[in-house]
Amino acid sequence: MKSIKNRLKTSIISLTAALFLGGSAMADTWRYAHEEYEGDVQDVYAYAFKDYVEANSDHKLKIYRFGQLGESDDIMEQTQGGILQFVNQSPGFTGSLIPEAQIFFIPYLMPTDMQSVIQFFRDSKAINDMFPKLYDKQGLELLKMYPEGEMVVTADEPVTSPEDFNGKKIRVMTNPLLSATYEAFGATPTPLPWGEVYGALQTNMIQGQENPIFWIESGGLFEVSPHLTFTRHGWFTTAMMANQDFFEGLSEEDKELVRKGAEHAFEVIITHIDGLADSALEKIQEKSDEVTVTRLTDEQIEKFKARAPQVEEAFIEMTGKSGEKLLKQFKEDLAASSAAD
Repeated sequence: MKSIKNRLKTSIISLTAALFLGGSAMADTWRYAHEEYEGDVQDVYAYAFKDYVEANSDHKLKIYRFGQLGESDDIMEQTQGGILQFVNQSPGFTGSLIPEAQIFFIPYLMPTDMQSVIQFFRDSKAINDMFPKLYDKQGLELLKMYPEGEMVVTADEPVTSPEDFNGKKIRVMTNPLLSATYEAFGATPTPLPWGEVYGALQTNMIQGQENPIFWIESGGLFEVSPHLTFTRHGWFTTAMMANQDFFEGLSEEDKELVRKGAEHAFEVIITHIDGLADSALEKIQEKSDEVTVTRLTDEQIEKFKARAPQVEEAFIEMTGKSGEKLLKQFKEDLAASSAAD
């Protein structure tokens, strides 16, 4: 089965390379792939970036949404190989390349109130100074990290305590630390690519998953996993980056264009996600009478939070001194952003 998947992946990469490189006479057409559907957060970001670039230069951008060029690992390989110039990928998948990126999956490290989160992403030294150096080692120019929304757990029944996770297989991204999080919570973490999640929930191969609420709505996950729990354990984060050789080959004027485009798209997203979760939840509740919504009390959250230190320890074991230094800066940045509020 694995060899068939690998052959398919090779075919996808070869086909896209042939198509793209065959049309490389249009050197001013840049290609950008992301992980979400039309109208989702990454799509809004990509098109805001596209609009800025095309309004301020002669360059054109071609945007590819989820599935058009394969799964998340496919579009990353295509970016590292120079087939794509830009890619948007969450640390949930980048963690295999950059272990330190898994820091976003330490539960209860990040705040869940929007203003604190935004302040953190604007000012954080860890985000803006340390992460670019880590991506650089993988041939990637990190242009912007940004938040998408609070993580929400869906399951086959309401969840109010770690004990409720016992015996449940919870889908996670292919990320060792996220697996450690759900092990700590008492569940059985089950890594699956996004394309297999709906069917796995529908057939009870897995009993739950986590995602921002807008993604739960747009992907229809509430149809097969109707019990939503707000655990307040973190926010979904993503990153927009460029192939480094491509970026370094740009003129100084075009580098500045790309940087300003990434900043412009960030500002668009901050406005876009304000109220997005509430709107998505309303849509879900309008579409289904089976959906339940559980918002954990502070007392219930403490039972989950008590298990977070073991995930933090696992992160340091996976990443060594580099991760320990990053975590220290992360906490300092979070304290500063909270104080600024």
